[in-house]
Amino acid sequence: MTDQYPATPVALPNPVPFGADHRFNLSSWTLQHQALVIFILGLVTLFGVLSYGKLAQSEDPPFTFKVMVIRTFWPGATARQVQEQVTDNIARKLQESPDVDFQRSYSRPGESTLFFTIKDSAPASQVPATWYQVRKKVGDIAHTLPAGVQGPFFNDEFGDVYTNLYALEGDGFSPAQLHDYAERLRTQLLRVHDVNKVDFISDQEQRIYVEVANSQLAKLGLTPQRIADTPPMIACTSGRAVSSRTSTSSPTR
Repeated sequence: MTDQYPATPVALPNPVPFGADHRFNLSSWTLQHQALVIFILGLVTLFGVLSYGKLAQSEDPPFTFKVMVIRTFWPGATARQVQEQVTDNIARKLQESPDVDFQRSYSRPGESTLFFTIKDSAPASQVPATWYQVRKKVGDIAHTLPAGVQGPFFNDEFGDVYTNLYALEGDGFSPAQLHDYAERLRTQLLRVHDVNKVDFISDQEQRIYVEVANSQLAKLGLTPQRIADTPPMIACTSGRAVSSRTSTSSPTR
């Protein structure tokens, strides 16, 4: 006697397409294409060596400082007067300048300082033209500034960095002789390659003080105030112009 059982259906997994369960394996691909990988590495190394030889090698690479300082002096004026009649007028006019980014100003008694900054997106080649426009626009309103104002004075080189500082001294030499030697040295340094500027720091201004005794003035019928009222003069001696000014105060010793 044969027993018969009903057939039980068995669920088979869906067939997986060929390659669907295989992910990209970089290591496996590299081992299978060793010749191509070696060629690419050699090519990258060659371009790297060639590019390294063309890199900039400047010790002090040039950069453009996009800030100008505008200073104006008004002796005797208060900080509010300087702000309202000098600083505000200049700042308002400079808003018309091209590529202006922002302005920062300081007003003190008798002095106005304004920092004019160009946008970072402005190309370096356009900076000199912008400085020209700033000077031109401020010059257009110079006549509207109050009487007694000195300036404005422009400085677009205050960002220069000095890489070398030298002190010049000599026993037995006067400051005038040291100054003359420094002038000759400056001329020689400006001929050196890549030297852009040579400036003097703490250079003493040359002056000659002529003092007259009050007793001598009395004999000549002169008073100190009359001498002080004498207008400045310019005299030429040995081919050099010398300006003279009178003062009733004694120099500080």
